[in-house]
Amino acid sequence: MVCGGFSCTKNALCALNILYILVSLLLIGVAAWGKWFGMVSSIRVVAGVIGVGIFLFLVAFVGLCGAMKHHQVLLFFYMMILFIVFVVQFSVSCACLSLNTDQQKHLLEIGWNKSEATQRDIEKTLHCCGFSSVNESDSCAASCFNNPTQPCKPCSDIIQQYAGEVLQFVGGVGLFFSFTEILGVWLAHRYRNLKDPRSNPGAFL
Repeated sequence: MVCGGFSCTKNALCALNILYILVSLLLIGVAAWGKWFGMVSSIRVVAGVIGVGIFLFLVAFVGLCGAMKHHQVLLFFYMMILFIVFVVQFSVSCACLSLNTDQQKHLLEIGWNKSEATQRDIEKTLHCCGFSSVNESDSCAASCFNNPTQPCKPCSDIIQQYAGEVLQFVGGVGLFFSFTEILGVWLAHRYRNLKDPRSNPGAFL
C-alpha cells in the first residue's frame, strides 16, 4: 500500500508516539539521576521535570493505544490534548527566543528568589554568591565564599553569560517538538477518517 494509506498512517503515528515515550522516559531518568547523585537538590525542579515526563508518557500511551486499535475516542482526546500542548509549547518557545537581556535578567531574578535550594545549587556549581551582589553576612554554598585568594562574583553576571544561549537552545528545541506535535494532530485526524481495510467493508467507524 502506498504511503498515505491506512497502514502507513498507522505506522507513522505509532512511531511518533514511541519517540514521545522514549523522550518522556529520558526526562524522568535524567531528573531522578540528578537528584540521586546530588546534582540537583531542589525538589520543585525534580518534581517539575518528572511531572512533564509522566504527562508526556501518558499522552503518548493514549496515542499509541488509539493508533494500535484505531479507537476513535482515544484518538480524539489524544488529538485535542496534543493540540493544546502545541499551542502552549509554541507560545513558550517563541517567548524564549524573543526575550531581551533586561527581560532575561528580570525572569532570572524572579526564579532566584523563589527557591533557596536552587540558589545553593547555582552557587555551588558556578562558584558565585548572591544574585546581583555578594553579601559577606549571608551564607553561600560556593567554595570561594570568605576566601580572600579567590573572591566570589555575583551569580547574575555568570548566569547571563549562558542565559541567552540556553534560551535560544530551549526555544529551538521547543519549536522543533511543537511541529512534531502538530504533525501528530494531523496524523491522528487523518487516521480517524480512514477505513480499516481488514474490517467489514460495510462498516465505517
